[in-house]
Amino acid sequence: MPVAKPESSDSRVIAHVDMDCFYVQVEQRKQPQLRGLPTAVVQYNEWKGGALIAVSYEARKFGVKRSMRGEEAKEVCPQVQLVQVPVARGKADLSGYRNAGSEVVSIIARRGRCERASIDEVYLDLTDAAEMMLADNPPQGMETIDEEALKSHILGLNNEDGSDVKENVRKWIHRHNADHRDKLLACGILIVAELRMQVLKETEFTCSAGIAHNKMLAKLASGMNKPAQQTVVPFSSVKGLLDTLPIRKMKQLGGKLGISLQMDMGVNTVGDLLQFPEEKLQERYGINTGTWLWNIARGISGEEVEGRLLPKSHGSGKTFPGPRALKTVPAVQHWLNQLCEELSERLCSDLDQNKRIAHTLTLHARAYKSSDTDSQKKFPSKSCPLRYGTAKIQEDAFNLFQAGLREYIGFYGGKTQGSHCSGWGITSLSVSASKIVPIPSGTCSIAKYFQGQSTSHFSSMQSSDNLNTEATLSLPSGSI
Repeated sequence: MPVAKPESSDSRVIAHVDMDCFYVQVEQRKQPQLRGLPTAVVQYNEWKGGALIAVSYEARKFGVKRSMRGEEAKEVCPQVQLVQVPVARGKADLSGYRNAGSEVVSIIARRGRCERASIDEVYLDLTDAAEMMLADNPPQGMETIDEEALKSHILGLNNEDGSDVKENVRKWIHRHNADHRDKLLACGILIVAELRMQVLKETEFTCSAGIAHNKMLAKLASGMNKPAQQTVVPFSSVKGLLDTLPIRKMKQLGGKLGISLQMDMGVNTVGDLLQFPEEKLQERYGINTGTWLWNIARGISGEEVEGRLLPKSHGSGKTFPGPRALKTVPAVQHWLNQLCEELSERLCSDLDQNKRIAHTLTLHARAYKSSDTDSQKKFPSKSCPLRYGTAKIQEDAFNLFQAGLREYIGFYGGKTQGSHCSGWGITSLSVSASKIVPIPSGTCSIAKYFQGQSTSHFSSMQSSDNLNTEATLSLPSGSI
């Protein structure tokens, strides 16, 4: 984990913009008659009506949850409208949602350095825009403030005395004696409210936002008041926010590290970390992670907003749960061909529209071995140089799978037997393209790249368990 830079963490204005139930909103824009109705988007398969991947707020009021299947949702809420995710090549086609997310990003990026974090979430560094507003048209001098900005939730603002909440927000924004940090946040409130209204006007989508002095706090705040609202974290309210925040809600603390903190250190909230000196945390978890933990307990994060409007990787994947597990090599090859065809289309589109080239192809899989009790062994991820062209990607992905299968079966002392199952099953397959960079200038270098590479590159196939290749088919964070 990177060591934060505390000196820069309280002078910036960062927003995390999170689309509300994004898949549902995309479907409601296509079918306006669904607006206001309990609606869920379902990734269909034959078992119990498919899996829910997004649930509208209207449906949630009836008890519909994303963990349900379609038939379960109908039992809880008979009037729920189930909209199926489009299907292509026998799997979910998310291109429509991806394109809709790009519409939002193009609007958000008008006001600052923008980082697209997923299909439905964006980070925005508003520091320059806020400083400019503060110099040219400071909020404390504004006679009128937009209604949407006045609906902001400002952590630490006391509204318990029965006073008008919007009036309290107005007074907070208008304060002449506020320090520079709060004045910057006041500018951020106005800018983000304007952007959210612009997104609604141009795309018909609502979004929520968190506004703070770093990415970590902005991310936490964006989910606190939804839908179609924004939450602000002044510097003075950081401790109050983190003191009681369960560590599992903090990014990177939901897995093994979080479990260790709970079991070994008795840490249940982020605030509990304050009791440990930095040296103690470093001793237990290493220099970098120890410093990172010490910093986040104090709301410090130096992670920058990357200027990235395009995804860092492309991927295509499919799961094969339970009895649908793939148990023969030909079955795996069939589905790999489908996944690689989609990946190739996306790569060609990226090359055509954005003039970018991917350099690494990675195969991930999940598997089980029925004859062994140690069924949790991971199927090794494999990578190789990426060659453009559908047939080449299909060939390379299949070779990667075969190399991974030999290694996986080897864990158990077994042998692969041609196309016949040897007690193994594949429950998940995905292929991804990463290390995407702008094409080199000059047609000669481009032509040279596309001359192709010899299949001998497989002699250097590597295990890629440590590669940071993001799967772009993950569920959207906007489901909350």
